Amino acid sequence: MGKVTKVLLLLKNMVYESTSPMEIVRFAKYYKKKGLDVHVVLWGPMGILLGKKGKVGRMQYEEEMIECIEMGIKFTCCDLAAKIIGLDKSELMKGVKLEPSFKVADLLLEYQEEGQLIISL
Repeated sequence: MGKVTKVLLLLKNMVYESTSPMEIVRFAKYYKKKGLDVHVVLWGPMGILLGKKGKVGRMQYEEEMIECIEMGIKFTCCDLAAKIIGLDKSELMKGVKLEPSFKVADLLLEYQEEGQLIISL
């Protein structure tokens, strides 16, 4: 197995009381600081909510996301999940890209075939 140079982080559950969103952000920053190419995929009707702008609450989701994006961490939002809950592209934070679900499926294949790191929360 070769050296890991890329990490794909998958977030399916954006439950405000859950630690998954913050763990995704923490992992993303950690791996980026280690010099890895980091790509976060927000999928499922709940996971995509991390990419929605205008969130409020105790957790600092907006600031954390902006910091990640400024670090060069890529964020992809699954369009199928967005359609399911009626989330429009204009509601996503700047820097979060809406992609067709087949592209998300292709990313999984690509990372697996290359022996790269995939973490799902």
